[in-house]
Amino acid sequence: MFQLGLFNLGLGLMAVLTVAVINRVMISELGIPGWVTATAVAMPYFVAPARVWFGQLSDSKPLFGLHRTSYVRLGTTVFGIAVFLAVQVVWQLGSAVRASGGWVWNEQTMTWTALLALLFAVYGMAVSASSTPFTALLVDISEEDNRSRIVAIVWSMLMVGIVIGGISGKVLLKRVQQVGETTPMEALQPPINSLFIVVPLIVLALSAIATWGIEKKYSRFLRRSSAGDREDSMTLGRSLKILTASRQTGIFFSFLLVLTIGLFLQEAVLEPYGGEVFGMEIGETTLLNSYWGMGILVGYSTTGFLVVPRLGKKLTTQIGCLFVAICFVLIAFSGFTQDPMLLKTVIFIFGLGAGTATIGAISLMLDLTAAETAGTFIGAWGLSQALARAIAISSGGFILDFGRQLFSAPLPAYSLVFGLQAVAMLVAIYILTQVSVKEFQTNAKRAIATVMEGDLDG
Repeated sequence: MFQLGLFNLGLGLMAVLTVAVINRVMISELGIPGWVTATAVAMPYFVAPARVWFGQLSDSKPLFGLHRTSYVRLGTTVFGIAVFLAVQVVWQLGSAVRASGGWVWNEQTMTWTALLALLFAVYGMAVSASSTPFTALLVDISEEDNRSRIVAIVWSMLMVGIVIGGISGKVLLKRVQQVGETTPMEALQPPINSLFIVVPLIVLALSAIATWGIEKKYSRFLRRSSAGDREDSMTLGRSLKILTASRQTGIFFSFLLVLTIGLFLQEAVLEPYGGEVFGMEIGETTLLNSYWGMGILVGYSTTGFLVVPRLGKKLTTQIGCLFVAICFVLIAFSGFTQDPMLLKTVIFIFGLGAGTATIGAISLMLDLTAAETAGTFIGAWGLSQALARAIAISSGGFILDFGRQLFSAPLPAYSLVFGLQAVAMLVAIYILTQVSVKEFQTNAKRAIATVMEGDLDG
């Protein structure tokens, strides 16, 4: 389990690069509008439908003799290259903005913005190709009674990656000081370019180590499958029929959508919030992810081993959602004090609540997954989360810009984002009351049997 967690540790490192460093540099240092930045950073999530396809591919088409591992490694290689190229385009876009004396739509800014969006889309496709088969592998090696512990360990490693990434970013970027909107491009480029070379190489190595020998030794995928020759029998069409056989699939899909929006609406604006409202430097705002990560790490470990076994997955998730809603109110309130330490403390507490909600939800997600089509189901759940993050990150930028038009001060504009997140968490609690694992499992088994007998014509 620890070995597998190294892959998620690598994803945590990458997350700091894409939604903590790039978005802060684009908005606060280069003067690129929040909605342009947020939409570009959200592109990996707009290509999320590919997750279902990659999941079904890993179910039915082994790559280099393995159903999951080869997809994970190939995807990691591609997204490492894509993220480095993306930051090079950011510099070109920043140069175009400064040459124009501010943001204007012209041939240069449109070209570089389109290219940046394309690279982030490629990055998202590669993440889908690696993370969906990886999560399906967790289903392949586990049973229902031990999944909350597996999820706790593997997703704790994700947070370890975010913490390490935040601390490393602060160390490597500490010589980059914010000077209003006139930070020299020459001061930004060398340390950030170094970060975007070293981190992807580390992540590629972690991916190889994480998957080494796991699938061959521990996977129960082929033993669980009753599909026979999967390359011929389990087509994408048949997988989708099984996926849509139960109304619980749609209910849980909706829950994940709202939950993820509630958790990540602030993702593109939290670092700028620290810079504008609290006067924090770029290295300090990058470190905010570490406080959140440390909180969520504690939440993950305690929830998976202590809370879920006692309260159950559904109640645990509901409690976590309520806790997160309260925390967003406190994050907005901390802006009135302009005390960075208070902000860091509240973000740590937010991490605790998010960890509780996430482990409960992921444990439920793995239960709401048919073993014979694990990749397809994981792709669907990943699609819900990715679409939600796309909506959340992009909407966060739009809401922030809208708030700036309504209010003369930055704090109310940022508070508008946090307030909407609290509302989303309450809606997620309501939807979760409609989820039934027992109903899903009964319907899924019936659908699999029917599909494999060829009785569903679609």
